[in-house]
Amino acid sequence: MTGEEVLKDGTLEERLERFQERFTLARAAIERVVVGQARVVSEVLWALLAGGHVLLEGVPGLGKTALVRALGRVLGLHFSRIQFTPDLMPGDLLGTSILEERPDGRRGWRWEPGPIWANLVLADEVNRATPKTQSALLEAMAERQVTAGGATRPLPRPFFVLATQNPIEMEGTYPLPEAQLDRFLFKVLVPYPDEATLADIARLTTGLFEPVAEPVAGGDEEVLEWLALTRGVVVADEVLQRAARLVAMTHPQHPEAPEAVRRFVRYGASPRGLQALLLGAKARALTAGRLNVSYQDLEAVLRPALRHRVLLNFEAEAAGVDADRVLDELAATLEAWSRA
Repeated sequence: MTGEEVLKDGTLEERLERFQERFTLARAAIERVVVGQARVVSEVLWALLAGGHVLLEGVPGLGKTALVRALGRVLGLHFSRIQFTPDLMPGDLLGTSILEERPDGRRGWRWEPGPIWANLVLADEVNRATPKTQSALLEAMAERQVTAGGATRPLPRPFFVLATQNPIEMEGTYPLPEAQLDRFLFKVLVPYPDEATLADIARLTTGLFEPVAEPVAGGDEEVLEWLALTRGVVVADEVLQRAARLVAMTHPQHPEAPEAVRRFVRYGASPRGLQALLLGAKARALTAGRLNVSYQDLEAVLRPALRHRVLLNFEAEAAGVDADRVLDELAATLEAWSRA
């Protein structure tokens, strides 16, 4: 079902009401397991509603794996976890053809699918695999199909990849190239919890019973309907033009580029950045119960949509400036537009 079909449906209000009810329950179920990461949960859910993949960055032990497992269980999706290591080969990820003897005594090839054949795939520590294996994953992410064993096989629908990487332990890793980072709709930073949250985590995970995420959504069919509803959210021409200008302003040669962009940015966001910004804003608007995108929606998704698409120069590295610091100035510009 496409977004246009949903908008033409006379039961749109009931669909929206049902979505709001189910989504609220799903979010609450996830937050019972993933404590103190409300922003992270929101951004991941926005990306999934937009039909995109997510790169989660944070030090070990912050609940990234628990979040993805909870997502799969709550949404009723087939979940698969892949631990990326330097010896992981593309066949270990995608699948392989096996020569076997059939009941009639003849031999033939049988396709054995790999762990990527799932609705929700956790690519744990994706930067530890070699570029060859990373490329196999990212090709599947982009095309949502796999060509192997002389045939092209479509992946399940919906298909989401949530990859994790550790930002502080880079020895022996293979950082994802900038062009491959662009395949992720969002890059979500998982912060270290404060003391109160640490106490809550300890209380929940060291007792006799640990919280379990209960299924809420009805599996792939209902999630696909949510994706269609997200696509059906309307973006006014003025909002669209301002979003395009905002992405163009991430390039230092743009006449309206902020000072931080001109000083610290080497290359700005690609057209995929605009797509991610708008799709993420649509998802955020839908979760707020609206069918139109506002400037506040754009501002809410600006950083996860663009932080991995803005390439900084050596001056930024020397000054300790990260992409979020640059995007703060763009967010201020967006806030001024919303007040105008």
